[in-house]
Order: sequence, then structure tokens, then C-alpha cells
Amino acid sequence: MSRHSQVRESSQLQRRLESLNTARELAEGVLPEQELQSVYDVLERAASRRSLSAEHTVVGFFGATGSGKSSLFNAVSGSELATAAARRPTTSAPLAGIWGEDGSGPLLDWLDVKERHTLPPVPGLADEHTGLVLLDLPDFDSTRVENREIVQRMVGMVDVLVWVLDPQKYADAAVHNDFLRPMASHGAVTLVVLNQVDKLSSADASAVMQSLEGILARDGLGQVRVLSASALTGDGVQTLRGAIRNVVVQREATTQRLAADVTRAATELARASGEGEARGIKGNAKARLASELSTAANVPVVVDAVQRSFKRESAKRTGWPVTRWLLRFRPDPLRRLNLGRDDTRPELSRTSLPPAGAPERARTDAAVRDFADDASTGAPGPWRAAIRGVARDGREQLPDALDQAIAGTDLKATKRPLWWVLFNTLQWLALLLAVGGLGWLGVLAVLGYFQMPVPEVPRTEGWPWPTLMVVGGVVLGIVLAISGRMLGGWAARVRASGAAKRLKAAVAAVAEQRIVEPVEVEITRLKAFNAALKAARSG
Repeated sequence: MSRHSQVRESSQLQRRLESLNTARELAEGVLPEQELQSVYDVLERAASRRSLSAEHTVVGFFGATGSGKSSLFNAVSGSELATAAARRPTTSAPLAGIWGEDGSGPLLDWLDVKERHTLPPVPGLADEHTGLVLLDLPDFDSTRVENREIVQRMVGMVDVLVWVLDPQKYADAAVHNDFLRPMASHGAVTLVVLNQVDKLSSADASAVMQSLEGILARDGLGQVRVLSASALTGDGVQTLRGAIRNVVVQREATTQRLAADVTRAATELARASGEGEARGIKGNAKARLASELSTAANVPVVVDAVQRSFKRESAKRTGWPVTRWLLRFRPDPLRRLNLGRDDTRPELSRTSLPPAGAPERARTDAAVRDFADDASTGAPGPWRAAIRGVARDGREQLPDALDQAIAGTDLKATKRPLWWVLFNTLQWLALLLAVGGLGWLGVLAVLGYFQMPVPEVPRTEGWPWPTLMVVGGVVLGIVLAISGRMLGGWAARVRASGAAKRLKAAVAAVAEQRIVEPVEVEITRLKAFNAALKAARSG
């Protein structure tokens, strides 16, 4: 493999690792912690392996008890390392054969391999400059728990996996279900060797090989190279050496191994998450949510109070002065709700609206739930639950936030129209005119009562001016009162309509902040997660 290709593959791997880490971070709090920890472990192992010798390829020999794994290790390595220790009839600790010792120390420290041996050149396999580490590992079906733990750990750490099977146990469910099938994504760095073929006839060996290849295909390892060998007779050993050497000299096993780890981790993360994108938030959904929350938050009650309060104040300002004082005995609807005051800071006050009862709470819950369900349509289960969860959390904050929003909305309650001033002025002038006429008539009556000379009063069309003044003042006051009531009713509806718009806008702003934005964040997070996962899986 050329240097340029190695750099390109390494760069691509780096991007995939970064994408996988991004997906992991985005999934925190959504997917099970166990799944995220598995991804984190992959990232940690990748970071550690990439920081160690890139000039060495670590090849691990894995097998069950009686498979002849250690004997095959010896045959391939041209040594007797695996059987040198008579104190252990089976392998109980990793053992390393090394070609190219420089730089291998930290790598073997990371692998926690304590028994290390530098070996002489082996034709067709390696020399002192090759950069190869062969590991003989404990049996994966060992009854000792620590041995199985070593195998499980090494399966996740070595660059190349060589599975040594024997004719008696090649179809054993333990090796296929526990090891080979879960590593289906690692076919590029996996070799399968059917050992002890010397115990079979040529026909039987061919049948067993075909059977083994069929089982591997069902495991998802149909592209894996399957070899036959005999550690006893040496058949196939040189072929196995050549297969290992090819992997080593290409210098891509480490990258392929880590890439396979990323693929597997991303696939498992995708399986835990599920496939799909959320439908997202539509404008009509936001409008429905705001409308339902407005009703549940008693906005219609406030709007009605604005209209009635304006009509009351209008009657006080434009009604007949003789009777308008009676309106003082009718309480202001807005003040009863602790609204429309100009002597407090609305954003710090609270309304006196009735607390939400069971129907209002149910309506609010249904509105938030329907909104979240609509926005999360199409999202995988865990993400849909997360979207619903943030909407539910926002729902708990709504009552106080909505009350504060209503209290802080400018209802224009203290704004006085100019026509009130005009009507009020005319009403007082009409009253003064009527009172003046009454006074004039009163003076005339007193003079007549005391038999004093009564001056002639001016007349118009035969009507005395004092009488015209009284009648005109009263009629004008009544006409102004009726006109003011009609105009006040129309203006009250306009004022209420404006207040309704502002109140609904305030409620919509609360819904946006407490419900819509958190839901949008989760939907965006799901999109980013899917994009990162796709980038991590694409190799």
C-alpha cells in the first residue's frame, strides 16, 4: 500500500471517528448509557491504537480447547514458544512472537502482553524489519473466567484475527454466536483456518470446508478467506504464512480493523436508535398550539374584560354628568383581574384570573401532546420519546409563564381616546346650558312670587330662551350620551380585538420558548445524529 493511500485511509478513518463521536455525544440522554459506553470504548481503543506503532501489525490466534491453536502458532512462527512451558497444558496468558522489536514495547504494554519473544526471520512470513507481532491467546472456551475475559478483550484490540477451528468443533455454536457472528463487519481483517485436516480424508476435508464456508456466509462472513492447514504435517502452513504476510506488508490492517470497529459501533448505535427522521414543526401546528393555549389560559376572559372595561370607562367619560356617577358603583372588570393598572410593573405582577381547573389542564396537556406527536412523527422510538419529554417538561412551566405573559401584555387600558375629551366637554357645556336655563327660570319665578316686576325674556319662535336652554341642554346631553354609548361599544370591540391579538402573540411567544424551541432543538439533534451516523458508517 502506497504512502499516499495510507494517508488517505487514515484521514478518512479520522473523519469517521469524529463523526461517530459526534453521534455519541448527540445521543446522550436519548439512547441507553450502555450503548453509548460501548461506542466510547471503541473511540478510546482507536485513539490508543493510533497513538502506538503504526509499523507493527498484531495478529492474534484464537481457538477452542483442542483446536491445535498453539501448535499452529508454533508451526507458523517456526518456534516452540507455545509449548515450551510444560507447566501449562493449555494457554493461560497471551504470548507474543515479535519480528521487528523496535517500537513494539508500548504496543504490547497496551495489549497487556507480558511474555514476549523476539524471533528470527521465517521465510514467507517475516524478518527483523517486518513489524509483526503474533499472539497465542487463551482458549475462548476455557472454564477459567479470566481466560475468557482475556480473549474477549483481545478480540477487540488485535489488528488481525485468525480463528483456528478443528473438524470436530468447527460448527460449534459458541464460537459462531459469541465471536464470529458479532464480528461480521471485520471480514477484511479476519482469517479462518480449519486445522487438523490431516485427520480427514481429502473428500471429507473438502466437505467440511464447504460446510464451514456456508456457516460463515450465514454469519455474515461470506467474504472471509478460509484456509485449511495441519500443524502436525505442515500442510497449508506456508499458505497461512503468506496470507499473514500479505496483510502485514500492505500496512492497512490497523486502519481496516479500526474502520471495522467504527462500522460495527455505528451499526449498533443505529440499531439502538432506529431509522427515520422526525416530520418537523409545521406552521399550522404552531398556530393550533398557540390557539389552544390561549383558550386554556383564559385569554377570551381577558378580552371580554377589556371590552366591558372600555365600555364602562367610555360611559363614565361621555355619559350624562348627572347620572354617570352611578357607574362608580360598578367594579372595573379589568381591575378585578388585576389587569390594566398603570401603577405596577406588569412583568412582575400576577393576574387574578381563576386558576386552571381540570378541563383547562386537560386541554393544555392535549395541545402540547398533540403538537409533540405531530412534530415527532417518523422519528425512531427513543428520539420520539425525547421530543415528547422536552415538550412535557415545558408543559410543567406553562401555567406560571402564561399568567406572567398575560400580566405583562399592554392592554392599552389607560389610553384615552380624544373623542372622550370632546364628548365630555360638550356634556358639561350642555349641563351648564340646562342649569343656566333653570337658573334663569328660577329668577323669573322668584320675581313673580314676590309681585315684583318681571322683565320680558327673549323668545325665539315663541319659545322663551330659558326654556329653550333647559330643553336644549337636556336633549343635547341625552343625545351625546346615546351617541357616546354607541361609539363606545364600537371602540370597545376595536380595543378588545387589538388586545386579543397582543395577548395571543404573548401566548404564542411563551409556547415558542417553552414548547416549540425545545422540540426544534431535539428534532435538529436527531437530524445531526443521523447525519453523523451516516458519515461514520460510510467507508
